[in-house]
Amino acid sequence: MNYRVKGWMDLFLKEAHMLKFTKKIMILFVVVSLLLIPFRLPALAQDGFASEETDPHMRMVGDILLVRPLGIVGTVVGSALFVLSLPFSAAGGNIEEVYQTMVVEPARHTFKRPLGHF
Repeated sequence: MNYRVKGWMDLFLKEAHMLKFTKKIMILFVVVSLLLIPFRLPALAQDGFASEETDPHMRMVGDILLVRPLGIVGTVVGSALFVLSLPFSAAGGNIEEVYQTMVVEPARHTFKRPLGHF
């Protein structure tokens, strides 16, 4: 009996020690992160990604490869959500507003916008 209790207690004490160690590591991580925030703020204030500085060809490539496919997904998801919300919008009397927001705007952004213009 003493052997089983001692084995269980050793296991419990090891786990408790690991939890204390993990807690100390997390506190250290938070403190270091908070101390480093002031050094990061000036970098956030810089506008390094202004649209006039970006190569128009790269904007077009990013538009074709990333933004347009996401726009198609957004149009499909918005259409599905519009159909799901139709009974509620009909009850509220704002079907046209919901349709414009969930279907027309994503579709216009995806299909009618000039390539590379965000």
